[in-house]
Order: sequence, then C-alpha cells, then structure tokens
Amino acid sequence: MAINTNVNNVKAASPCVRNCCLNADDVCVGCYREISEIIGWRDKSEDQKKQIMARCNQRKNELLGGVLK
Repeated sequence: MAINTNVNNVKAASPCVRNCCLNADDVCVGCYREISEIIGWRDKSEDQKKQIMARCNQRKNELLGGVLK
C-alpha cells in the first residue's frame, strides 16, 4: 500500500488547543482564530480551512512578534 505524501490532499485538522479565551479583538489566544472562523469549522471546505489556518499563522506571528520585541 502506497502512502500519499501530497500535502494538498491532507485534511486540515481543527487548530483548537483547548485554551479557549478571546482577546479584545475577538481572537482566540489558543488557536488565533476569530470567532467567525471558529463557528462552523466542521462545515468549512478544506480550502476554507487552509485559508483560515494561513490567517491564524499570520495573526500568531504578528501577536507574538509584538510580545517578543
């Protein structure tokens, strides 16, 4: 049996880390999703989930970059 290593076929798992608390901008301090991105996660398409994950990574870098400076 062959293993598919194509990252485009990998399903996006929920980024939830069970540290659910929204900051003043309504962004979760655990996964960096906005409330609108959290609601209905299971109903999002894989493409939508990947877009959300990209935004989460950008938010995380922006927020942590400001803290680390």
